[in-house]
This record gives sequence, C-alpha cells and structure tokens, in this order.
Amino acid sequence: MIEAGPLRRAASTPHARLSLALVVALVALAWLALAGWSASPWRRWLDHGAWDDLAWLAALCRAVPAGERVVPALAYALAWILMIAAMMLPTTLPLLAMFRRVIGDRRDAGMLVGALIAGYTLAWLAFGVAAYLVDGLVRDVAASSGFFVAHGWVVGSLVIGAAGAFQFSALKYRCLERCRTPFGFVNSRWRGRHPLGESFRLGLGHGAFCVGCCWALMLVTFVVGMGSIGWMLVLAAAMAAEKNLRWGARLRTPLGLALLAWAAGIAVANG
Repeated sequence: MIEAGPLRRAASTPHARLSLALVVALVALAWLALAGWSASPWRRWLDHGAWDDLAWLAALCRAVPAGERVVPALAYALAWILMIAAMMLPTTLPLLAMFRRVIGDRRDAGMLVGALIAGYTLAWLAFGVAAYLVDGLVRDVAASSGFFVAHGWVVGSLVIGAAGAFQFSALKYRCLERCRTPFGFVNSRWRGRHPLGESFRLGLGHGAFCVGCCWALMLVTFVVGMGSIGWMLVLAAAMAAEKNLRWGARLRTPLGLALLAWAAGIAVANG
C-alpha cells in the first residue's frame, strides 16, 4: 500500500496538484449531481426500475430495435458512470498519485491520467451493464413467479448475504492486495513505449481488480437503491477504507458479519 510520504511527494509539483484537484472536483460534482437528483421530483428515475415511467423513453424504446432492453441499459450506464465517479474514483487516488510521480512533468501527463481514468471507468461500466442485464433477468423471472411477487424481500436478503459471504473469500483479498500496492501495479505495467495505450490498459487492469474485490458491495446498491445517498456514502467509505487505509483489511470480519446479520434480519422480519 502506498505510503503517505510518497503520496505527498507525488502531488508536490504544480501539474500533479492540478491533476489531483481536477479529480477531486470531478468526484465532488458527481456527488452533488447524485444528491440533487435524489432530492428532485425526478428521484424515482434514478432507480433503473422506474425509467419506463418516462414517456419519451418509452417512445424511444419502441422506436429502437430491442429498445425495451437497449435504451434502459444505456440510460442505466450513464447513471452508473456518475455513481462510479462518486463512489469508486476516490479509491484510486493513491494509484493516480503514484502514476503522476512515475510520468513526471511530461507534456502529455494530463492526457495520460485521463486515459487511465477512462480505462478504470470502462472496467466498472462493463460490470454495471452486466449487472443491469442480470438484474433485468431476475426481475422477469420474479415477475412470473407467484412466490417472488409475494416475497420480493428474498432477493434483497440473498444479495446482501452473498456480499457478506464474499467478504471472507480468498478471491476478494487477492484482488484487494493488487489494489493496495499501487507502486508495484504501475511498475509492472508501465514501460512508456506506447504511453496512451499503456495508461489506458493500466487503468483498465486496475479497474478489473477493483471490480474483483468490490463487486459484491456494489451490488448492495441494487437493494438499497441507487438514489440512497446515505447508503452510497456508507458503502463508498467502506470500500475506500478497505483499499487505502493501513487497517483496511481488518474490516473483513466486522463488515462481513454485519452484512450477514442484515440479511438474516431481513429474512426474520419478513419470514
């Protein structure tokens, strides 16, 4: 895991400070946009399950081949990118700081940082679209089942329970260790021969490991609702602590047990 000293030195040059400030501003704008959206009369449209209430979106769905799937998926992807910028981009700050230290004051440094962020975002976008398609399939199956129509809480309990169980898996911590060692990650992938492509692939690879360690917690947003700013802050803080703080790995047991207890509580309350 990156030390505080290198992190400060990585952000010591004017160009590095500007890059860091732009990333922080992007994160702040994403949170403000989500907060404004969730507090507006259109709050229900932040929930992907209610987008078919929009008249113009329904018309577009009818006009596009397979539009009832494609159009909502694209709309969801846009909302997902906003959520990733707010929740997950802050967890990449040590990686960005180390990368800025490695590339120094290159004239194309800003473009290379942008390519890294684009690769990272693409990894999470691919997961988000896949999660949306699976969620749609689950909804279709549940809608045709009398049991799930009457017991919709079962799906939520299973998702939260799975997130709790995943906290104790070896896969999560293999991926998490890659995320917690930004110097080794950059050093093993950056050669500088094809700067733009290498930056993009570096971000894509880091995003893939980030998905590997955080996907289960992100799925909890499907249960609590993407418009729930409070829960999003709690989940974002937990993932940032796991990835970036020295004692982050110690959250494994309490967070896993808390999620399992939450899932059990839902089952007991509704069963």
